[in-house]
Amino acid sequence: MKPVVSIIMGSTSDLPVMEKAAAFLNEMQIPFEMNALSAHRTPEAVEEFAKQASGRGIKVIIAAAGMAAALPGVIAASSDVPVIGVPIKGMLDGLDAMLSIIQMPPGIPVATVGVNGALNAVILAGQMLALSDQELAGRMAAYKSGLKNKIEKANQELNQVKYDFKTN
Repeated sequence: MKPVVSIIMGSTSDLPVMEKAAAFLNEMQIPFEMNALSAHRTPEAVEEFAKQASGRGIKVIIAAAGMAAALPGVIAASSDVPVIGVPIKGMLDGLDAMLSIIQMPPGIPVATVGVNGALNAVILAGQMLALSDQELAGRMAAYKSGLKNKIEKANQELNQVKYDFKTN
């Protein structure tokens, strides 16, 4: 089994956020890899990873980083593989990381989700992969349908909550 998604973290302190992405990929039966690489502490390894990702069969890279948050952009600068950036909450509630990831120069795009948005990043990756994989498309559609069912059930339960002046 070869990975098609790569989850990269600036450090393992990002793992509590990125575990959601790994769990979703596992649930959707999408082969993936996880690594810690730092744009500032291991720049040569990041560049080597980025340059080799496509040749290794990686189709989407999810890169998480906090504070200076250079990792997603550095990877995007050296790779033809789409990169989804996940800003990690740290200083300034993650606003510093988010702004660093979304403010890329023309020609070096990084799709960016909200702060600590690992689940949205991996859902986006799954949707991208599902464009050419009908079985995965079915699993993704079932997941989305499950979200709808969850809200409909919650709304039905909410209807059972009674207050003197509640009208529904």
